Amino acid sequence: MATAIELDGKDVLSRFKQEFYQPDGRIYMDGNSLGLMSRRAEAKLVELMHSWKVFGIDGWTEGTHPWFTLAEEMSLQIAPMVGAKPHEVMVTGSITSNIHQMLSTVFLPTSERFAIVVDELNFPSDIYAVESHLRLRGLDPKTAMRKIPSKDGYTLEYEDIVSHLQEDVALLFLPSVLYRSGQLLPIRNITAAAHDKGILTAFDLAHSIGALPHELHKDGVDFAVWCHYKYMNSGPGGTGGLFIHERHHHLEPGHAGWFGSDKAKQFDMDHRFSKAEGAGAYQIGTPNIFSMAPLLGSLEMFEEAGMAAIREKSLKLTAMLRNLIKEQLPEFVDVTPNEDNSRGGHIALAHPEAARICKALKQAGVVPDFRSPNIIRLAPVAFYTSFCDVEETVSRLKNIMQEELYKNFTNERNVVA
Repeated sequence: MATAIELDGKDVLSRFKQEFYQPDGRIYMDGNSLGLMSRRAEAKLVELMHSWKVFGIDGWTEGTHPWFTLAEEMSLQIAPMVGAKPHEVMVTGSITSNIHQMLSTVFLPTSERFAIVVDELNFPSDIYAVESHLRLRGLDPKTAMRKIPSKDGYTLEYEDIVSHLQEDVALLFLPSVLYRSGQLLPIRNITAAAHDKGILTAFDLAHSIGALPHELHKDGVDFAVWCHYKYMNSGPGGTGGLFIHERHHHLEPGHAGWFGSDKAKQFDMDHRFSKAEGAGAYQIGTPNIFSMAPLLGSLEMFEEAGMAAIREKSLKLTAMLRNLIKEQLPEFVDVTPNEDNSRGGHIALAHPEAARICKALKQAGVVPDFRSPNIIRLAPVAFYTSFCDVEETVSRLKNIMQEELYKNFTNERNVVA
């Protein structure tokens, strides 16, 4: 088996590590929660601020990246990453606001089809959004929102998903990668099974975009939403994105706004809404230019690296991480699926002392992520994590466990963990 040093020597993406700022020189294993700042992201933010300084209001139409078409410019770059046609993607809003926009647009319940199927492991914000749309339509979430149960508390089984596709279901809304365990769901198979029963499918790509390639158009997904501040490294609260399959582009946006207008007519100030073609119609308000700027720099690196190379390295990093933990730290339960095609970009470890172990890791110079009640998430990111970083992370974790250094901390999460 190749050593970490040998693997780093052969790593075609190793040059990107120097592009990122490493906080206090620590090993950063929390890129699936918030990606690191890159020098290119910083430069693009400065560049966009400079355009405001130099052009003022004319920045909307002048400069290297005119603000008026910035979202469309970036959407063209992201479309190949999610396997979409250019007009099916839009950089806009936040992940939750985009959920609301998509649900208000495509969720059209009838007396025969009114239920939305979710899963019991999903991120709370997605559940809150679904509940609100059911209530807005006079439906009771207790009966109209169906949660797919998890047999082990960490993952979902395909058979359990399919069993919930009943005749009264209008929409199936799932994460592409489960945020706790890192399980990657079979998007194509799930979508086909749902469509066979006349059910729309939607996916939250928060924990997969930037970590692995997608084929949303070919898979037939009806809509998808995501953020850009995890593996995409766009910064805290960075502008999100949405995909809506071209078969739905005839639909009026559930939440219409000025920036969803046909750009050729947007400044006519007509009170009659002229819907833009494609996913641009589902924008609402004025783009948040400075929240979008860092993504411009990040996208340059994704185009240079290619998603295939990123995914290949990510799988090698996570495989090395889990193998070392299995060999050296058997007290941890690895709850992430074993198969490459069933896991995203992080490894999830269950341990009853998870919260205090995470605190000890931070003190030891490793930044992990804790998820209540007992999960440690470690995300070696292809752009800025080396194989030696993975080896050193396990070494420090092993020392923490052997010396029981975690007992110096309380076993509860901080306000920010």
